[in-house]
Amino acid sequence: MASSARRRVLLRDVAEHASVSSATASLVLGGRDVRVSEDTRQRILRAARELDYRPNLMARSLRTQVSSTIGLVADTIITGHYGGDIIRGALTASLEHGHRLLICESEGDPKLEPVLVDDLVARQVDGILFTTASHDAVELPASLGDQRVVLVNCESTPALPSVVPDEVEGGRAAARLLTDAGHRDGIVLVGETLARKLPAQRRLQGLLDVLAAADTDFADRIDCPWWPEAAFDALTAALAAGLRPRALVCLNDRVALGAYQALAAAGLSVPGDVSVVSFDDSELASWLRPALSTIGLPEFEMGRTAVDLLLGSDPPSGVVRLPMPVRERASIAPPSSR
Repeated sequence: MASSARRRVLLRDVAEHASVSSATASLVLGGRDVRVSEDTRQRILRAARELDYRPNLMARSLRTQVSSTIGLVADTIITGHYGGDIIRGALTASLEHGHRLLICESEGDPKLEPVLVDDLVARQVDGILFTTASHDAVELPASLGDQRVVLVNCESTPALPSVVPDEVEGGRAAARLLTDAGHRDGIVLVGETLARKLPAQRRLQGLLDVLAAADTDFADRIDCPWWPEAAFDALTAALAAGLRPRALVCLNDRVALGAYQALAAAGLSVPGDVSVVSFDDSELASWLRPALSTIGLPEFEMGRTAVDLLLGSDPPSGVVRLPMPVRERASIAPPSSR
């Protein structure tokens, strides 16, 4: 015979068990400042434990207009390979603030984004994070305009509060790794720099700043999509045509993987013949041999910082640019004498 469901313990049950009014029990269990003796406070808390009382969070949020939850709308971070540390950082910070994080993914479908936002608003979240796997300029759902929101790893026009990597300074750091090693000649850029790609344009700006200060420039630029196969094909063709680089700046680690393979196929060693520096500090960077020097993405810190801004006492504003960590490994050496 099926057993009947256990009746939900109500606030009045706790109050009766502790011999206090429902109002007093509500104030104590809600963590609010109330003038009761410590003995009474402990009696209420003990009653709640003994009865296994669980507050009705929906009713509390309706009463206080605070749900202790925030929403995160992502494109492909959850099901993709990149950006997962943004969610981990946001989860960590949410828990530190006593909040829960509701995560939604659009799978890159812009038509789904307003549906997800509307659903989170209906759940009375205390704020919304809107994030993308790659640093992009985005068009936001109109319904975000009335919400407390922080963008993570993306930017909008008109500008909303956002937390992004400092791509320009990251480009400068990559160039310094080469110039500090003595490189001035034969530095080649690998990867396309389309105007619509924010990381490409800003990394390039930083790279050019430092190279100009060292009285040098790129000896050549190899345009290719940011994938290993494309980088391998493009660099292989350039080497076959007579290109002899001393150093490569690859615009992400996937490009660097293809470059490593093209150099090896041409009989060139890293870093003995050609130094290589890259961006992103993906798992590829430490797996490659020799291990790849790269400029990392501060994904965990972006997620954490965005939640801190979202739940701060002041309304979030402006663009926060976080430093990109330098991961200097074994792929850079002084210029070869060949």
